[in-house]
Amino acid sequence: MNSQNISIKEAQQQVDEWIKTIGVRYFSELTNMAILTEEVGELARIMARKYGDQSFKKSDEEYKLADEMADVLWVLICLANQTGVDLSEAFIKNIGKKTTRDKDRHQNNEKLK
Repeated sequence: MNSQNISIKEAQQQVDEWIKTIGVRYFSELTNMAILTEEVGELARIMARKYGDQSFKKSDEEYKLADEMADVLWVLICLANQTGVDLSEAFIKNIGKKTTRDKDRHQNNEKLK
């Protein structure tokens, strides 16, 4: 893998190739769901310390925000691959859903002004 920009579809293909060649096989979907929850927790820990009110502890210094976000993305891609979800297609449909549903909602939200 190199440092070029890649599409979501390409990311799904690269993760699949890595799993099948280096990772041997996918963990079960349930295991990956638990791992995703763990990774989101690690991301939340950094966010709470960097942008929230908690202070960093010595044990938090090893965590890197971008790396934790990439870990979340990796496991989400694994789950998508395992369950046959095309994340590119799902994302485009999701934007359409949000645009239709929320076209006036946020513009009219006094809390956002």
